Amino acid sequence: MGNCCSDVSGSMAAVGGNAASAATGNQNEAVDIYLKSRGIHGFLSQIELSFSATNLRDRDVFSKSDPMVVVYIKERDGAITEVFRTEVVLNSLNPTWITKYTITYHFEVVQTLLFHVFDVDTQFHNVEVKMLKLEEQQSLGEASCALSEIVTKPNRSLTLDLVRREESVSSTHSQHRGKLTVHAEECFSSKTTAEMTLKCLDLESKDLFSKSDPFLVISKLVESGIPIPVCKTEVLKNDLNPTWKPVFLNIQQVGSKDNPLVIECFDFNSNGKHDLIGKVQKSLADLEKLHSGMEGENLFLPTHDYQNKILKSKLFVDKFSENVQHTFLDYLAGGFELNFMVAIDFTASNGNPRLPDSLHYIDPSGRQNAYQKAISEVGEVLQFYDTDKHFPAWGFGARPIDGPVSHCFNLNGSSNYCEVEGIRGIMMAYTSALFNVSLAGPTLFGHVINRAALIASQSLANEARKYFVLLIITDGVITDLQETKDALVKASDLPLSILIVGVGGADFKEMEILDADKGERLESSTGRVASRDIVQFVPFRDVHSGEISIVQALLAELPSQFLTYMRSRDIKPST
Repeated sequence: MGNCCSDVSGSMAAVGGNAASAATGNQNEAVDIYLKSRGIHGFLSQIELSFSATNLRDRDVFSKSDPMVVVYIKERDGAITEVFRTEVVLNSLNPTWITKYTITYHFEVVQTLLFHVFDVDTQFHNVEVKMLKLEEQQSLGEASCALSEIVTKPNRSLTLDLVRREESVSSTHSQHRGKLTVHAEECFSSKTTAEMTLKCLDLESKDLFSKSDPFLVISKLVESGIPIPVCKTEVLKNDLNPTWKPVFLNIQQVGSKDNPLVIECFDFNSNGKHDLIGKVQKSLADLEKLHSGMEGENLFLPTHDYQNKILKSKLFVDKFSENVQHTFLDYLAGGFELNFMVAIDFTASNGNPRLPDSLHYIDPSGRQNAYQKAISEVGEVLQFYDTDKHFPAWGFGARPIDGPVSHCFNLNGSSNYCEVEGIRGIMMAYTSALFNVSLAGPTLFGHVINRAALIASQSLANEARKYFVLLIITDGVITDLQETKDALVKASDLPLSILIVGVGGADFKEMEILDADKGERLESSTGRVASRDIVQFVPFRDVHSGEISIVQALLAELPSQFLTYMRSRDIKPST
């Protein structure tokens, strides 16, 4: 549509419109590899952004301005990349642009967008928008926001004041430059989900003294032929003819119904080295045919000579259906919030906070320690999903002045309330607490988990549209493992997820047990099994040494945990 200039109702005339929209790139490949290697998959959805403006400045002498929007992405390192241009709307101070920008929304990343509105000079109206030299156009103003600020609005529309780059946003003398409204719509394909109930018959037993404990891993094949896990079933103990709970596969997540999928059946081992029982390679379309024909597909095992060994074991599809499910963004639009909570380890194993080798050392240069970095990076993402930004903050494993060791004390020093204001408030309370408590021990999680669960249960009783996220940062192995398991199993019925960051050089194998991504679902001392996985654990050194964002590793599974809770209780967004 380059070189296009029409005169449709004056203000709706456009120049250089282009239906093809750009998508964001420059995702950290190291993060993706790290997450995929651990079976973790971040929530992503295709979003269309549309633009309109009101009361723009009139920069033309004999007519009104001819505005165009240019969109940029600002990376964490401050680098700015242009990603999109709208068409030019002729002769309008209140334009609505037709061309939309498609962007992939990543929950676990703060995606900062910059919008710059230009008045395109008349002499360039026959030039394609992508060929326009922006330095030759007049600026009408600019604005910026995070993508999460748009999608968390009830109507998914955010109106921003346009300012000049050299003007401070807080300046009382900023000139009136109009407003830009950005509206987000989730692409329909993001909501189409295939639901399948899978079973196997005649599995081979891999265990010597008992039957196999099978589970399935479903992976999509990318162009390079590498399988990328997208879904995993639960483990069924001692069962050679297992039928698993239904699995849900987003069509967009796997690419399309015709994209090849690899379904692997493993025998679970507690040491994490699971034995492959067999596998099949089928697309969603193939699996649908297996269901309609009530047929099974033989599993096979790869051999060294590249000749697959066909097994007698078969995979069946007991149920296959497609439906449009409510997405994470639907719930946000319906008024649901994510409420952030934090609990910090103050045990003596962290070292004297006044010495540089302590994990709690506050560097005068401003360089953050591991605790500060985890708080700021996780909080930076989650703060957009919490309207009042009042965050409960606790410490554990320390002795307040003239008191016994506490395994859950208010970080702000108050005996009455636990909330602080904003991420800065958490940081200030943390720093203050370091000089007002004595580090002690042992490391107990049960108290803070139960405290967070109490808040979540009270919110649930009040029918509040809230889901809670507790961040626990610790340097050591917990000494109340069974009590923690009991607390987590109980909390699995509540609107609560728990993110655990392990800092320092301790052996965190017991922490891995709490994260069902790496093992079986948790079981309490009474034999009750957790209704869902609510824990995500990441050792800080794993992500830090490889320049991988701890936020992405921690938060990647959170939207799935949120949706599992909402869907299992048939809670609708009610938009």
